[in-house]
Amino acid sequence: MSKHLTPSVAGLTLFAFFAVTAPLPGIAQVPTFSPSTPTTATNPPPDLPYTLGPGDRVGVTLFDVPEYSGEYQVLVDGTLNLPIAGSIPVEGLTINAATQRISGRYAPFVRRPLVTLTLIDARPLKIAVAGEVSRPGSYSVTLNEGQQFPTVTQVVQLAGGISRSADVRNVQIRRRMNPATRQTYTVNLWDLLQNSDLSQDVTLRDGDEILIPTTTGIDPLESRQLATASFSPEAVKPIKVAVVGEVVRPGPYTVTAATSGAATADSARGGSGGGNNNNNTEPPTVTQAIQVAGGITQSADIRNVEVRRTTRDGTEQVLVINLWELLQEGDLSEDVILQQGDTIRVPEAETLTASEATELASASFSAAIINVNVVGEVEKPGAVSVPANAPLNQALLAAGGFDNRRARKSSVELVRLQPNGTVRKREIDVDFTADVNDQSNPPLRPNDVIIVRRSGLTRVTDTLGTIVSPIGSVFSVFRFFGF
Repeated sequence: MSKHLTPSVAGLTLFAFFAVTAPLPGIAQVPTFSPSTPTTATNPPPDLPYTLGPGDRVGVTLFDVPEYSGEYQVLVDGTLNLPIAGSIPVEGLTINAATQRISGRYAPFVRRPLVTLTLIDARPLKIAVAGEVSRPGSYSVTLNEGQQFPTVTQVVQLAGGISRSADVRNVQIRRRMNPATRQTYTVNLWDLLQNSDLSQDVTLRDGDEILIPTTTGIDPLESRQLATASFSPEAVKPIKVAVVGEVVRPGPYTVTAATSGAATADSARGGSGGGNNNNNTEPPTVTQAIQVAGGITQSADIRNVEVRRTTRDGTEQVLVINLWELLQEGDLSEDVILQQGDTIRVPEAETLTASEATELASASFSAAIINVNVVGEVEKPGAVSVPANAPLNQALLAAGGFDNRRARKSSVELVRLQPNGTVRKREIDVDFTADVNDQSNPPLRPNDVIIVRRSGLTRVTDTLGTIVSPIGSVFSVFRFFGF
């Protein structure tokens, strides 16, 4: 019938790079990684040959027998239906193993059959991602001609990138070795970032399951390094956070890191942040969230700011940061990068010296302007706007200063609403030559009220005027009638 040579070895045609279709999340298929996994290895999985499965399109060439050659698809039951040979199971076989099986099936019909099997179109890969990623679920990855299988980082990127609570040193990959056995491997993506160890960026196979575990502790400096990794979320995406405690406007906000490093936001009542964010280099940080909440108040304890974060497993992580170190030492690791759903709590300081309050007023995350009220015997009584932590003397001058004829210039009364709802009143001895201090020139807080009383002479004059005024009215009546 034809000339027949020795059996051949099939070729596998797959080359560089990787493309994906639109992801198709499948919540029910998220891996759970139960402790019952049979075997575990800490080294990356071996780069095993491709195995056939339903949906693969292959080319079968029987040398010198063109009528038996052609393109065929592996059916849903894992078989190839070939001319004369009939249904041949190939699911789970490598190209070489499938070639040998096909050759064996043609042996009764062709002397020394020479079969070449080529993968033309690989089936879409189904890969599941769970744990600390933005969009956990199952994803379908389509490989087109000339494209390579995806790696761990590419699929994590497809799932929206890692969260800020991800433990990238212990990423787990669960792979089916045969119908009865699964192997769990651990890869270290931190080693990939620090040492360019490409062996950690494992090439995936159909049915692989990835778990990004939750870290036991957040390292702010490491978090900043991870924020620039290819498998981190896009920096331009706005996030929703809550800012509570000692800020001017506590509440929920949508925060976006702007190109210049500033932040834009709207509260939950006002919509989402705006602006041009195409060139952002990192996600929003704690200080940016505080800025959009109006800045810290004058009683804020910036040494113990808390970031509360809920992880994928439902637990809450609390990170205490010291923004005073950021101001004093320029330690940017204290300006923690935020993620969706974080809550920032700024506590009230137990003690705060006047010098510290003045220094805080110049911080970028402090309120720029505060409103106070100056009432009584001043030239322009009413509400005045002054810089944050401005001293009492500055507010008096902003109101035009004392009324020289009527004011008691020796002291004023400072009325302040406390956080617990009570009102505190203090008598302050005025000294316009004094620097900022708690006694004679204290720093002000929003909505403070400064009351300038009348001088003793003015009180006596006003009292006499009140008494004399009715008598003057009687004399006016007498003059009207000509008495």
